[in-house]
Amino acid sequence: MKLQQIRNATVIVDYAGKRFLVDPMLSPKGAFPAFPGTVNDHLSNPLVDLPIPMGDILAVDAVIVTHTHEDHWDDTARQHIPKDKPLFVQNEQDAEAIRAEGFSDVRVLGVDSDFAGISLIKTSGQHGSDAIMASPAGELLGEVCGVVFAHPEEKTAYLAGDTVWNAHVRDSLATHRPEIVILNAGDARIPELGSIIMGKQDVHEVHKAAPQATLVATHMESVNHATLSRDELRAFAAEQGMSERLLVPEDGETCVL
Repeated sequence: MKLQQIRNATVIVDYAGKRFLVDPMLSPKGAFPAFPGTVNDHLSNPLVDLPIPMGDILAVDAVIVTHTHEDHWDDTARQHIPKDKPLFVQNEQDAEAIRAEGFSDVRVLGVDSDFAGISLIKTSGQHGSDAIMASPAGELLGEVCGVVFAHPEEKTAYLAGDTVWNAHVRDSLATHRPEIVILNAGDARIPELGSIIMGKQDVHEVHKAAPQATLVATHMESVNHATLSRDELRAFAAEQGMSERLLVPEDGETCVL
């Protein structure tokens, strides 16, 4: 298995002979406004350019969109991804929206989804604390998912998606016992409400729950509301004695897992 960090939550997963593009945010630097009501909302997104050519990013077998927020599925992705590319989504609502955009092969993830012999298992998550989800912001944050990749000839990999540490993640770790865990760990924040994806303490909780797993941190240093830097996460990992179990790739970097 290989994982290439593209930008933000956008990654390419090479798994059992197939290439998956996950959560494509492909717009040029500064193409769309900050997310209103979040920290650093004077900045335009994305904060950085794509690290590799568009053609290399699109050379995949299938696409996975964990949810349709603009930093996971943007206008440039809609325009450039071939309309007949197999595309997996979390629910029928997202499927209908993406079909309406002209995509013809949209599939809803479930507990037994399959692509070319690879099991793609939908997992649940929560895009913030219980208090955030109960606030007016909760409706905008909406439903999110993760996905487990499984194949007899590969390590089991769990991509958690836009979630904080909670029972959803703990149960997914216990159920699937992944050897690779991909975490959106940029600590995106809403002022006075808190984190809406994992921060460094959440990453530590995942490590404690799955000490056998190699963790990969993504969704960092690319959008206005992400507050945790790669250097800070690496320093924290060293303090907690988990550096050997945590990879924090730079944009464009490929990890062999």
